[in-house]
Amino acid sequence: MSALYLLIPLSLLLMLAAGGVFLWAVNSGQFDDLDTPGQQPLDDEPPHDA
Repeated sequence: MSALYLLIPLSLLLMLAAGGVFLWAVNSGQFDDLDTPGQQPLDDEPPHDA
């Protein structure tokens, strides 16, 4: 029973941390373009980085 006093707050903190990381990823634009990275390996042309 005493383990629950440690595990419940620890799980809540972990859940809040995961939610914070998810919100940071959404706000920083990580999910803006989901189609282009999947199409890049199918392109015949090399990338124009240089």
